Amino acid sequence: MEDKLNLAERDKKHLWHPLTQHKIAGDALGITKAKGARLYDENGKEYIDGISSWYTCVYGHCNDFITDRVAMQMKNLDQVVFSGFTHLPAVELSEALIKILPEGQQKMFFNDNGSTATEIGIKMALQYHHNLGNDRKVMLAFEEGFHGDTFGAMSVSGLSVYNGAFQDHFIAVKRIPVPKGENNAEVLELLKQLIKENNIAGFIYEPLVQGAAAMKIHDADGLNQILKVCKENDIVCVADEVMTGFGKTGKYFASDYIEIKPDIVCMSKALTAGLLPMGLTSCTQKIYNAFYSEDIAKGLFHGHTYSANPLACAAALAGVELLVSPEMQNNIKRIENLHQIFAAKIKEHPKVTNIRHLGIIFAFDLDVEMERYGNVRNQLFEYFMENGVYLRPLGNTIYITAPYITSDKEMQKIYDTIEGVFDRF
Repeated sequence: MEDKLNLAERDKKHLWHPLTQHKIAGDALGITKAKGARLYDENGKEYIDGISSWYTCVYGHCNDFITDRVAMQMKNLDQVVFSGFTHLPAVELSEALIKILPEGQQKMFFNDNGSTATEIGIKMALQYHHNLGNDRKVMLAFEEGFHGDTFGAMSVSGLSVYNGAFQDHFIAVKRIPVPKGENNAEVLELLKQLIKENNIAGFIYEPLVQGAAAMKIHDADGLNQILKVCKENDIVCVADEVMTGFGKTGKYFASDYIEIKPDIVCMSKALTAGLLPMGLTSCTQKIYNAFYSEDIAKGLFHGHTYSANPLACAAALAGVELLVSPEMQNNIKRIENLHQIFAAKIKEHPKVTNIRHLGIIFAFDLDVEMERYGNVRNQLFEYFMENGVYLRPLGNTIYITAPYITSDKEMQKIYDTIEGVFDRF
């Protein structure tokens, strides 16, 4: 690639990046190309994308099957207002999703990203009770959950590093610990006490895996018990499947591991296979019926200009077709098996603690003296990039969420590079 691009220097003049404190951050790396499981920078160096670019490009970058579908759609219908109009890509996508969503989902509300998907899920839960005349204004959430950056999503998130400046403006939220098996009874007792003392409208949760909280995995039976109590008390259950959805846990959705199904499901990220931004919030007929009225004020008055963009719908529909294919399901199982082999290999290493994995999600904590080594996360990140592997550690947690099409050889390169850090600390 020609030096004249000089993307890092040009970037610094005008651009403000997400999750970045620019005074202490290094220059942004210019990426000029992506294909399959690989990224290429402006100097021609390549990297294995070990996190599917924030869990989005699960079928590989620039997947020809998906890009061809979007190109065809682009020549026919690019964008149209979704209020008062509909179109074939949206209708077909809804029909395809209903077949793979957790049982009971019936209606779908389009939006733009993961934060707005959960924002609408929260609004649905609160307005559901408002429309029924119930005085319920409190949301329930897990400790250390993360649900996005808009105000409702921030309110129910428990990671204060993201939210500290805005907490005086949040909606009311009560929190419970995640169930870990040994604490399930205590969590249930706390839940029942909170229900007695508060008018709880809805419970939002990341089913089984808390992504931003360093890929913490909790107990499926414990979550099932929590959902059962919530359902018994008409608390709307909102599953945030933005990270966990579309095959990452080894099933279409993490909620498939749990007997009690959600009332609302929030989707984004892998929904459109990383090609275009879009979010989607689905719900049961029961939830929808509370908004279905001759009273216009009972409608869900939330709208996005690009809701159900035909190009994004075409990408999502192509992605669903890939997801359900035997080839892609075999790929998911293949990577899951590779993770199991790697886990067995490193489990006795003195620097490795708390190995956890589910589907294509793999994580462990690096046991290091944080004070001695300073910013461990940055040192890990720089080492991985130097060795041609793109991973984004969360503190001292190293995790993998590679595209399903990543080859055995590429996966081995990821594993070998991770093992290479053990002797550096």
